[in-house]
Amino acid sequence: MKRKIIEIDRKKCNGCGLCTQACAEGALVLDEHKKAMLVKEIFCDGMGACLDVCPVDALKIVERDSNEYNPKAAFDHVLKTQGAEAAKKVHGASAVHGLDHKPHFGGCPGSMARDIKRRVSEKKESSADTVPSELSQWPIQLHLISPLAPYFKECDLLIAADCTAFTLGSFHQDMLKGKKLVIACPKLDETGGYVEKIAELLKNNTIYSLTVVIMEVPCCSGLFRMVQEAVELSGTRLPIKRVVIGLDGAILV
Repeated sequence: MKRKIIEIDRKKCNGCGLCTQACAEGALVLDEHKKAMLVKEIFCDGMGACLDVCPVDALKIVERDSNEYNPKAAFDHVLKTQGAEAAKKVHGASAVHGLDHKPHFGGCPGSMARDIKRRVSEKKESSADTVPSELSQWPIQLHLISPLAPYFKECDLLIAADCTAFTLGSFHQDMLKGKKLVIACPKLDETGGYVEKIAELLKNNTIYSLTVVIMEVPCCSGLFRMVQEAVELSGTRLPIKRVVIGLDGAILV
């Protein structure tokens, strides 16, 4: 079967090992030459959490013939090599092994627990201060939307990672206002068919602008790459505005 999988440019790889730490599935290791290598193809989920940590751009996601990602095999591999806590972070492990979603620490930077300090406002909120919603359509989850829904016919489109609306306090005003919304999580969703669905949406509608909002954590960049692939597949050549939200709610890019 053809699927997305990591490809390593060994000439570029400098042996820093950051990709091996970012891959929760344990698919990458350094070999005897201090170069990144794929342990087994079935351990790679193709989401690309390792891409953003590589300082020399030695990694990319390609689509080629490969055995499909096997979350059970990846779980067993990480359990054996890294232990039970690390194995809980494997993509798809909860569905396969019925694990509880408990907080965990270390490993993937996007899963690290952080305490974000906020200054307590002295002003009391009242009903007069209620901020109106800018959401203008339903559903919004990528699994549920129809690319042929009439509200997509002529619109500015916002594709946002699930966590962004909770992190950016002004999400409705600064990001959503005047746009139609699609949300997705590249880490936790079953993303098969996402690229094709976005491509169909773009191809069958007049999209005036396309904005992708993601979090700063490495795994979240997978959503931006899916949209890039969808634009290419659709043949629209639509420019993509990329917005990155920090864990403290600041707009970084």
